Amino acid sequence: MLDKWDSSLKCLPPDRLLDMAPRLARPLVLTNGVFDQLHIGHVSYLEAASAHGSCLVVALNSDRSAQAWADAQPDPEGRPLHALQDRARVVAALGCVSWVTWFDEDTPAALLAALRPEVYVKGGDYSLDGLPEAPLVQSWGGRVAIAPYVTGPDGTGLMQRLGHLAP
Repeated sequence: MLDKWDSSLKCLPPDRLLDMAPRLARPLVLTNGVFDQLHIGHVSYLEAASAHGSCLVVALNSDRSAQAWADAQPDPEGRPLHALQDRARVVAALGCVSWVTWFDEDTPAALLAALRPEVYVKGGDYSLDGLPEAPLVQSWGGRVAIAPYVTGPDGTGLMQRLGHLAP
């Protein structure tokens, strides 16, 4: 018998999530990210995203996609630190998250187009003008929301602090 708190039950490959899409509670909300070092900013962001609908799907960058994203940053820090399966379980353990899936491409555009959420949410470190997925979501009548940015520790800052504490 599986424990009701087994977060792996909320982690689905994209094809399985798309198979269940007609049965997902609506309005459906989708957000995405690497979520490598989960911190209070991520938790606040995911809670805010979940308030936009009845079902929150979090799409994680695969390890390859996360590495490509990190390589494009000013200070890539050798990310992701945690493998996709580990990141998925940690995010899935949050009560505000309904389902976790992933994508291997550089952007979640293909997953967005297939799932067609009513709301796509990104964090306050993004702007509607600079979000390439916005026109796609709006093309089927979906809405793009920007969640408030919570200041405080972030993944890069945490990694820098750990570097200073290392022997």
